[in-house]
Amino acid sequence: MSYKRIGDYIRQVDKRNSDLSVTLLRGVSTTKKLIESVANISGVTLHSYKVVDKGQFVYVSDTSRRGDKIAIALNDEEPCIVSSIYTVFEVIDENELIPEYLFMWFNRAEFDRFARFNSWGSARETFDWADLCDVKIPIPDINEQRKVVALYNGLLTNQKTYEKSLADLQLICDSFFDKLKKEEELKLLGSYIKSIDTRNKDGSVKLFQGVSNNKHFMTPKQIGANIYSAKVVKPGQFAYNKATTRNGEKISIAYRTGEACAVSSAYQVFEITKKDKLLPEFLLLWFTRKEFDRYAIFMSEGSAHEFFDFDKMCNVKLPIPDIKVQEAIVSIYHTLETRKRINEQLKNTIKPLCPVLMKGVVESMKLEIVEK
Repeated sequence: MSYKRIGDYIRQVDKRNSDLSVTLLRGVSTTKKLIESVANISGVTLHSYKVVDKGQFVYVSDTSRRGDKIAIALNDEEPCIVSSIYTVFEVIDENELIPEYLFMWFNRAEFDRFARFNSWGSARETFDWADLCDVKIPIPDINEQRKVVALYNGLLTNQKTYEKSLADLQLICDSFFDKLKKEEELKLLGSYIKSIDTRNKDGSVKLFQGVSNNKHFMTPKQIGANIYSAKVVKPGQFAYNKATTRNGEKISIAYRTGEACAVSSAYQVFEITKKDKLLPEFLLLWFTRKEFDRYAIFMSEGSAHEFFDFDKMCNVKLPIPDIKVQEAIVSIYHTLETRKRINEQLKNTIKPLCPVLMKGVVESMKLEIVEK
């Protein structure tokens, strides 16, 4: 086995969406995945877009400003369409080179470095088709390729099966709240919470935090606020950014579980007054619903900037069932969050295995050469 030029094993495909039979528009990320396109196609005809069938590759030849990575993906799902400037290609004979095996090579950091080093241009650098064809990789016997691909796909299948269980748990949580809305009396949140305005006058709280629209506390990119006038958020309290303008159609709100922190004085801090009636974790679940984001954005008021003030928060209506029922759904949610973390760990573990497996092929090739 020796390194072989992949141009002898692949060919370009230029199938256009002339009959508009494919409507699924995709982009390509540097994480080597087909992703939902962010392009504005309002008023744009899709006739000239390229079709990517299952088993085919697509890549973006422009490598400028992509974090030293090349955007390339293998379509393992239904046919989709991509921009006409993208390059679509396929393996000529899958009895000589398995597409998944080739894609494993594309996932190596070594390939990204090669593509960037061999990109050319002035305003924009590109790794064009001829350059891609000149890439040389070890291509072992087809049975050896199948073994490597089967091992990697087996790990991916297990991870995706685990990920599917997350969707089932998420459905349980969502359905639970939908059921509660129909069966429980909606109550004003203002009867269960109160505003808190504790300032960090002595500067005793050193940790300054912001709040993201994915409902978590975070370290802000820059701290411009006066730490002494900042508001203190203690464990068990909520904080949210009242400004909702240009915030991704979401409201930034979070529940504090760690040590006390300081936040901008423009934020609203509050806490639950009847914790025997309303669990903070249950309320946070309500805040994570898209329905709440839509409500908060709709009720925000202002001219240059819109705000969701505390009086608007107090007017939120939600179902508040028996505390035991709340504890049950919170327990399911904690299980869901734990499994999400495990799933991310699985993905982070599997991804590095791709170059490891390919390295094994390379080492095997070197050993064969020595033995000969």
